[in-house]
Amino acid sequence: MAARNDPEPCREQYWGLFEITHRDGAARIGRLHSKHGAITTPMLLPVINPNLRTIEPREMWEKFGIEALITNSYVIWKHEDLRTTALSDGIHSLLDFPGAVVTDSGTFQSYVYGDVEVGPEEIVTFQRDMGVDIGTMLDVFGRPDMSREELEGAVEETADRAEPSLAVAGSEMLLNGPIQGGTHADLRAQSSLLMGSSESEGRGFAVHPIGGIVPLMEQQRYRELFEILLASKSNLPPDRPVHFFGCGHPMLFPMAIALGVDLFDSAAYAIFARDDRLLTPEGTVKLGDIQEWPFNSHALFGTTPQGVREMERDERSVILAKHNLEVTQSELARCRESIRNGTIWELAEKRSHASPYLRDAFLWVQEQLDDPDDGPVGDSVLRMIASTNPLRGGGEGFGDEIESRPHILHIQALLATRWRVPGSWWDSTTGPPERVLLIEGVPPPWRISALGSVIEHLVEEPRTVVMISTPIGPIPFSIEDVSPWCHLTGPRGIWDPIFDDQEILEVLEEFGISDVPLIRAIPRDEVEDQTKAAEVRAWLDRCSVVDKLALLCAINPSDGCKMTEGMTSRKSRTDRLVNVNSGGKHILSPRLTDGGVSLTTHGASIANCLNHFPVPEFGTSGEDSDFPGIPRVCIIDDAVPFVGKGRNVMHGYISGADSHLTPGQPCIVIDSTGALIAHGIPITTHLEMSYLRKGVAVKVREGALKQDS
Repeated sequence: MAARNDPEPCREQYWGLFEITHRDGAARIGRLHSKHGAITTPMLLPVINPNLRTIEPREMWEKFGIEALITNSYVIWKHEDLRTTALSDGIHSLLDFPGAVVTDSGTFQSYVYGDVEVGPEEIVTFQRDMGVDIGTMLDVFGRPDMSREELEGAVEETADRAEPSLAVAGSEMLLNGPIQGGTHADLRAQSSLLMGSSESEGRGFAVHPIGGIVPLMEQQRYRELFEILLASKSNLPPDRPVHFFGCGHPMLFPMAIALGVDLFDSAAYAIFARDDRLLTPEGTVKLGDIQEWPFNSHALFGTTPQGVREMERDERSVILAKHNLEVTQSELARCRESIRNGTIWELAEKRSHASPYLRDAFLWVQEQLDDPDDGPVGDSVLRMIASTNPLRGGGEGFGDEIESRPHILHIQALLATRWRVPGSWWDSTTGPPERVLLIEGVPPPWRISALGSVIEHLVEEPRTVVMISTPIGPIPFSIEDVSPWCHLTGPRGIWDPIFDDQEILEVLEEFGISDVPLIRAIPRDEVEDQTKAAEVRAWLDRCSVVDKLALLCAINPSDGCKMTEGMTSRKSRTDRLVNVNSGGKHILSPRLTDGGVSLTTHGASIANCLNHFPVPEFGTSGEDSDFPGIPRVCIIDDAVPFVGKGRNVMHGYISGADSHLTPGQPCIVIDSTGALIAHGIPITTHLEMSYLRKGVAVKVREGALKQDS
């Protein structure tokens, strides 16, 4: 195997910046730029004991793909030989590691031993002088068993030390700003606000570790662990990675990442190995209890448990540590792939069954998702749901917990708040509906399995609201091809009628049609009377486009009707809309993968003209409306020529964004006058756009300005 090249240092202007490349709700893949290369998150910082190296740091870099590690500056400071070498040759030379080096400050030693012999500014100075990439200030460890008064003191003292520590770090070292507060959600939120706003000469912390959580993990108090995380996230700046200090068991990664953790650190890979234990994504396995490997790895290939048991202790510890580190890296890669394909929450669901304590914590998080509280935890939960792309391509596995998945909660909320009864019917009449038709007992695609009966009932009574029964609730027929409803996978029986009249009425009440007579029908696909079929179908197609624009683009249905005036369309061989034209011009294309919509420049221009709200500016409140219009991102004048020709919108060149912007769904890009510059798909939320200074904010589909000749 060829040796891995040393990392390229970041450009000076990018130093300390964090960019987001992919996201799935609160989970995100990012890059933190350090002087010794960019760190890809989510990732583990393996703990290196400078006095006991089970795996050499150089091997971690070359064979395990470790981009950054963490060691303890206090341990080095106390050891005269290590201290002398670190100050003369640098920490990277001492460890023989070319990537980024992070250091702890001695806070954990104060937790274990009661006190440390170094001052807050002295230990930061030491970390800076030995060339650390990301140091850590000496915070006050808040134990869960401390009184509230003591924890309040820990929060205040840590915050008091923040500015002097940042001043010492200066422009030579990035610094961690830990969050304390014990198990009190309000104290964690207060600590996040204080630490997130701390600055010295315009520079704040680069990373925010959630401190004081090791005792909770040791006691498997995972519910409190995730409550702390959610409370802390409520006030942390979104342009800084969140570090779960001391967490390194792969079993916890999916849930923590799904809730917004970017960095982990642990010596578990080595500590467990010295105790003859193997890490797996489902828990821990004792070497003495197994006859075969339950989870293989390159490190264990060609060996047997018995053979490893017969090795000398040091040799056995090394091979098990390499296995543990390999499994850890593999699970993190699995988490990153899950973020890319939008399944991180399903992975967290799966892993939650590995431990009864983790399962209890997962169920508690589900309760928060279903009914967020009014405190900092609820704020984080609501933000997580709102930042989750509501649509997914591919199948959606049906199960008991499906309705608590954030993206499904989001699309259900959009449906409840933005869907409206048609303003006019296929025969051009107006007025309230005369009845509701609920189609039951057939699977998707409903445009094939149910269209005949739908048209027949609409011909019989034009003022009929057509709904479809799905295992996760009734939906309008107009969105029959929208994910997740049309992509549910499971036994054929999931499509059998399962709701009683009262349950259906409760759902229809959310749509404002519970007082309309209800008809339940199991359909057939043949159309007996063809005379009105084409006219009814054209009306259904237009309703589909209007309703999708309302749900996914926040465009008022009345404006959606204006956009689709004189609508014509082209359809696929499976009878789905492919291109939608209005006034003879192409305005949008329904996406075949998830049922969403992709605007054209002409469609984006129409949508922009229909939006009469002020141009968004950071620092001003958003519009309080169910239909605030197509989400807009306003860029500064310098970026207009580039974005107008089709370049992506980059962070740092944005002056405002609408608060209802949803990553993964359409938006338009405008200048300060409100003129259309481009349209595309946002990667980040409006809040992140106001903080981030590097990376792509909007992937532009097409620029709206003419190309130079």
